[in-house]
Amino acid sequence: MNSQQPVLIGGAQLSDRDATLETAMSPLDMLSRIVREAAASSGGDPNLVTKVDTIALASIFAWRAKNPPALLAEVIGAKPSKLIASHVGGETALALTNLVASRITSGECQLGFVGGCNNLRTLSLAQKAGASLDWPVGGEQLPDIVGTSTSAINEAEKAVGLSMPIQVYPIFENALRAARGQTLTEHRETMGRLFAGLSSVAAANPYAWFPTERSADELTQPGDTNRMICFPYPKYLNAVMITDQAAGALLASQEMARKLGVPEENWIYWRGGAYEVEEPWFFSERESFSDSPAMRRCHEGALASAGLALDEVDLFDFYSCFPSAVSMACEMLGMSQDDPRGFTLTGGLPYAGGPGNSYCFHSLAAAVDRLREKSGEHALVTGNGWYLTKHSATLLSRQPRTLDSEFATRTIEDTSPRNGEPSAVPVVVRSQADGASTVETYTVVHGRDGMPNQGIIIGRLLDSGERFLANTPTDPGLLADLESNETVGAPGTVRHEAGHNIFRPA
Repeated sequence: MNSQQPVLIGGAQLSDRDATLETAMSPLDMLSRIVREAAASSGGDPNLVTKVDTIALASIFAWRAKNPPALLAEVIGAKPSKLIASHVGGETALALTNLVASRITSGECQLGFVGGCNNLRTLSLAQKAGASLDWPVGGEQLPDIVGTSTSAINEAEKAVGLSMPIQVYPIFENALRAARGQTLTEHRETMGRLFAGLSSVAAANPYAWFPTERSADELTQPGDTNRMICFPYPKYLNAVMITDQAAGALLASQEMARKLGVPEENWIYWRGGAYEVEEPWFFSERESFSDSPAMRRCHEGALASAGLALDEVDLFDFYSCFPSAVSMACEMLGMSQDDPRGFTLTGGLPYAGGPGNSYCFHSLAAAVDRLREKSGEHALVTGNGWYLTKHSATLLSRQPRTLDSEFATRTIEDTSPRNGEPSAVPVVVRSQADGASTVETYTVVHGRDGMPNQGIIIGRLLDSGERFLANTPTDPGLLADLESNETVGAPGTVRHEAGHNIFRPA
């Protein structure tokens, strides 16, 4: 066997649900605890953390340290030769994992730690109390920063109110419903069944932020504790970011794992991974809102690099910030949403917690645990950044890879064209639209009082076929109609008025 083939030798995670301002851990406290617990779980050399030669951390909201990996190295007594940090994105945890694995494969790394944390709950408590947080901020030299800092949205999207995930993912959700030919009722029931399955896993997860099982109706029916956020998503179908959570894993070459005395029964093989970026970058310029070609390439590419077929995988954790993210993954892989294998190992971002850029470290650690327990042979874990824009996937296995070919992994550092494939051409979006038109997809935004206050339409002009972004009038009756009747495909008229496109249904 290839002695440089990567293996995960340990993983760890924590959720500090009961933290107060007096007891809350700093990001550095969390990360140092995670790396030590990951090392302890390996069953190897108790001092192996001092031999870490690569540290890769996902971007950590609100921690303004210049070089978090260097601070962590100092605390654990390591002297790594490679320090890596990422830009923002839900795909970065797995992208960093794949990057470190590829460095192990090439002989550039022998033992690496990948991890991240989220301390937004503590930050929120501090802001409410008017208190400052004494988090370490040292480290003058910058780490290598990977990923992209390109804005997630353009000015046209922002102008109509499509500026946050809570508004954008419903745009995909409604398009997926229409593409399947479902009624509003059928679709609500489908979403409920899908995420009820996630909540049942969260209820049994000791690290879940909300370990509570809820029925499909509880999740999808708006009420006093489950107000509508943006149609068709009530609160319980939205990711929860205000958490204090951390997770991470240790990766080693097989040669180093043996040197460190890690028992082979504790090895989990990194079998392959992939990274892809959607084209066009801005979601409003893509050809379809019910398709994600880059996601398909990513997940199929990860399977191919691992030498595995989809039906050989028995454990899945699809990135689950909103139902449309899971549904799109199912569509791209040709899986039924009723697949008995399930789609989460943690309980998903709305229930296990959506800790910023670090969620996939939790799914990675959970996959290591499940594979060690022999609950399955192979696990596929996926990540998603921005608006189905950036995609990552990792294949883990209890079995080593036996293919003779090279790993076909595309990493977050690889920005070269994909084998000469032509770039997707952006759809023309008319900034000033007038005329007869039809709705491609839409959502209705609700205020904190639960009442609808804005309709957002993505449509096409009938004469030219050009796309436009628009709002609707704020008439409560009109907004209620948008939620009680299928609006995708509905005819209407758009007019550019006072600097804005306004769409009125026929």
